[in-house]
Amino acid sequence: MTADRRMLLVHAHPDDETINNGATMARYVAEGTQVTLLTCTLGEEGEVLVPELELLAVDHADQLGGYRIAELRAAMEALGVTDWRFLGGPGRYRDSGMMGTPANDEPRAFWRADLDEAVAHAVAVVREVRPQVVVTYDENGGYGHPDHIQAHRVAMAAVDRAADPGYRPDLGEPWDVAKVYWCCVPRSVLREGLDALAALGEDSPFAQLGEVDDVPFAVPDELVTAAVDGRAHAGRKDAAMRAHATQITVDGPFFALSNNLGQQVLGVEHYRLVRGERGPAGEAPHGWEDDLFAGLS
Repeated sequence: MTADRRMLLVHAHPDDETINNGATMARYVAEGTQVTLLTCTLGEEGEVLVPELELLAVDHADQLGGYRIAELRAAMEALGVTDWRFLGGPGRYRDSGMMGTPANDEPRAFWRADLDEAVAHAVAVVREVRPQVVVTYDENGGYGHPDHIQAHRVAMAAVDRAADPGYRPDLGEPWDVAKVYWCCVPRSVLREGLDALAALGEDSPFAQLGEVDDVPFAVPDELVTAAVDGRAHAGRKDAAMRAHATQITVDGPFFALSNNLGQQVLGVEHYRLVRGERGPAGEAPHGWEDDLFAGLS
């Protein structure tokens, strides 16, 4: 399959797509795949890392969400993605903040969303786009953020309901997604990166969490099924990360590691197949797929 490949990624906030899948998205766009991004909130509760923009934050003007639409637009331009949408339209669902914070209880918080309604919005996108591959988070949302968990629930339910001919025929013709992947980071890859930081005399950004095995988004290598090599597009991912300036600081030792590890951190992204048939092993290590469309005809 080369001519008519379609991929849908479901993420919680602007910047999640770039951090998790930026190189993957850029690679597949360059190969001619139709890449669609579905973002569930505007990220209103995010911190603001740019001092001159700090008054956009929720405890001041509460205008960060609108600003982050522009950041997402610039990031998508950097990655070459032309089809990016918000679940139910921009502003339908609000960033819920971290688990256990008052933002969880806001009436429009995505965490509190009517699941049937949210899933219906996602089904409409799945049936329109007709992707063979869907990418989202695991059941813990990677690290326990309520919006990531909710995005997982919405995406997985939407895949099921989109294929059901008895579900909401008004939302389009049924579509059966062939493969569903969850974003992940192999423990071995995280350990290698942290060891390289230690060799540079830098503290681990996850030191407060203890050992690598305790980092919530790191998974045992045996659970990983695919590694997408997008190093040729790492520059596009870097530009997209810089576009999310209120949320991401790109400069620093983590992205300037010795012996090209920083480039690998930016350019090689890992996945766990949870629906569909695993394709033949590619050139990635451990017998992993090197193409999320592997095995599809």
